[in-house]
Amino acid sequence: MIQFFRKNNKVLYVAILSVMAICLLLGYVPGLSMLASWVTPPVALFLGLAFALLCGQAYPKFNKKVSKKLLQYSVVGLGFGMNLQASLASGKEGMMFTIISVIGTMLIGMFIGRKMLKLSRDTSYLISSGTAICGGSAIAAVGPVIKAKESDMSMALATIFVLNAIALFVFPVLGQWLGLSQQEFGTWAAIAIHDTSSVVGAGAAYGEEALQVATTIKLTRALWIIPLALVTSFIFRSGGKKVSIPWFILWFIVAILINTYLLDGVPQVGQAISGLARKGLIITMFFIGASLSTDVLKAVGVKPLVQGVLLWLVISVGSLAYIMA
Repeated sequence: MIQFFRKNNKVLYVAILSVMAICLLLGYVPGLSMLASWVTPPVALFLGLAFALLCGQAYPKFNKKVSKKLLQYSVVGLGFGMNLQASLASGKEGMMFTIISVIGTMLIGMFIGRKMLKLSRDTSYLISSGTAICGGSAIAAVGPVIKAKESDMSMALATIFVLNAIALFVFPVLGQWLGLSQQEFGTWAAIAIHDTSSVVGAGAAYGEEALQVATTIKLTRALWIIPLALVTSFIFRSGGKKVSIPWFILWFIVAILINTYLLDGVPQVGQAISGLARKGLIITMFFIGASLSTDVLKAVGVKPLVQGVLLWLVISVGSLAYIMA
């Protein structure tokens, strides 16, 4: 059976993607919206993961390129559903905690990786960076600055990717079990989950307000890529490397400004764009899940995964305690 799946993986890939897209579009048709209710971020990620593990990777280059672009476009689109004053008010507490958590995560991560587990400097630093700020984006930005080897980059990215997949399923359930409010969960998700994609996905699964809070705080946190890369170049004495700046964050802010000051009289326009962006985010979840492979899982190894899990537990429990205090 598995051989059949792998032999016909491209056909199955297109079939799954087509069914999801059609169901999402049917959500716009009166009376048929219930057909789109099952297509949620966790379900889309699960389908992608199941496909990758059972069928293998069908279009790896397409997956990687489209998932990155579609995520960025979707995040910008979400900005059209937010009001500037409301977003700043809801994310204020998380923004104040960002500085402490970023610096603290980097220091604790290096202690766990270097002192406790005896990992290489580069692998430990990359995993710490990915946990502290925004997962794969931070690793991709910092890697060239410290002149990390491809193997170190792959190991760090694989560790963060696996934990991100787990977070998207686990965090909404834990949030409900702990009785977290929309504000509290959005703040917690933005701080404790690595990649923007999983943060937005978990926020969307929890509720509208949680999505707005999580997105605002996470993108503010992602801006720390720039100072982190600059400080890294000074610490590692490896200046001259180009820093990868996440410009889509600027467009997200522009989208919020447009929605707040230009589309205030026609809120249905912003709602339509943000609604389409949410559907794009769901498709992105499938792409991200389908990017996994058994090779990625094997590349993680035990020690990098242990560092990632321990650091993740520290930041998750620590930020949760701060939020609920």
